Amino acid sequence: MSVAVVTDSTAHLPEGFADRHSVRVVPLHVLVDGAVSYDGTEMGPAALAEALGERKIVTTSRPTPAEFATVFRAALEDGAESVVSVHLSKELSGTWEAAVLAAQEVGPDLVRVVDSRTTAMGLGFAALHAAVAATAGKSAVDVEAAAVDAAGRSSTLFVVETLEHLRRGGRIGPAAALLGTALAVKPVLHMSEGRILPLEKVRTMNRAMARLVELAVEAAGEGPVELAVHHLASPERAVELANRLEEAVPGCAGGCVVSELGAVIGAHTGPGVLGVVVQREQ
Repeated sequence: MSVAVVTDSTAHLPEGFADRHSVRVVPLHVLVDGAVSYDGTEMGPAALAEALGERKIVTTSRPTPAEFATVFRAALEDGAESVVSVHLSKELSGTWEAAVLAAQEVGPDLVRVVDSRTTAMGLGFAALHAAVAATAGKSAVDVEAAAVDAAGRSSTLFVVETLEHLRRGGRIGPAAALLGTALAVKPVLHMSEGRILPLEKVRTMNRAMARLVELAVEAAGEGPVELAVHHLASPERAVELANRLEEAVPGCAGGCVVSELGAVIGAHTGPGVLGVVVQREQ
């Protein structure tokens, strides 16, 4: 391919997808009591859940510009003529900024950096659609446009056991976090304009799962869609949710992929989170 596609570890592509589509993944950093690990390679969801369960201090940080530059140069040395690098919302992380700094160093005429305005498989679908365009021999401009277009056609919804992890990480404001203070309330959130915002609240996780299905049906409309379910330490619920989505959402193409969240996103949502990404074809 003349255009190499790069993304970051918060895309949480299902196992094998990155290799199959020749997408290079740059890991974010996870710090547990100050010790640094790479998201997805050195620190996975099981280790994260254990650390959170032991009430260790878990924080995250962006990749360095130097790490991005190394990946960009490697892609160009491997024969790519240009790079399209697609990343999680700059409202949530400095990752996009680090990629931009690296692009300026490597060559702004060689590397295009996309703010997906989302994360998880909202980002993942954008990177995969960019990769499909690259495989088809499209130009860097067209590959970038494919990523931007796909990101704009995704809806990301999720429910958490508590908003405390999002509040601590600064991903949601203290006022919004009050939604989760009532006993047994499960906050339903969504991605909007690159930010995580409360959508509504329900009383139980069962009701939250039902509401996620209803909202996914609304987001899907009548056209063909791709679906993904995310979770952290809730595989049974995730499979149940995926099955319910496949039955309820018209136009579901190829089934619903299930992917466990990695350490970076999981550190901000906490165990028990369930998410749905609806990727509309148009």
